Formats: sequence, structure tokens, C-alpha cells
Amino acid sequence: MTLYQFNLLEEDQKYQTVWDLGKHIDTVIDEEKRNLLYTIDMFFVEVHYDANTNKIIGIKSFIHGHNLDKYVGSILP
Repeated sequence: MTLYQFNLLEEDQKYQTVWDLGKHIDTVIDEEKRNLLYTIDMFFVEVHYDANTNKIIGIKSFIHGHNLDKYVGSILP
């Protein structure tokens, strides 16, 4: 799957694809929010989870850039 194909999916299909194909890399906890980073083929998906409400609140897909900065210490040696 490419990033373009992933971005064409409906939101519920994106979540299902992450659960089915994604490999969890890291979780960053920022107060009540958790950012879960997954990789699918050659791109990354960040799932945003609110611990207070126990709900997923967003999803973001990307290849590189500042979105990876908060994970650098844990995914790169």
C-alpha cells in the first residue's frame, strides 16, 4: 500500500488498515494524549488517543519531516 492509497481511504478504513497492516513502533505520552506511531510499507501513521475519554481522536499519515521529531530518540539509534 502506498501513502496515496492510504490517504484515499475513509477514516474507518484507515484505522482498520493500521490495525491489520501496521507495525507499532513507539508511543509518546503527552499529558492525557498518547501518540502511537505505526509503519505501513514505506510510510508512517500516527494515531492520536485521548486517555481521559478512552477514545481515538485522530489519525495522521506521513513519510518524513517534523512529524517524526518526537520519536527520533526511540526509533533511531
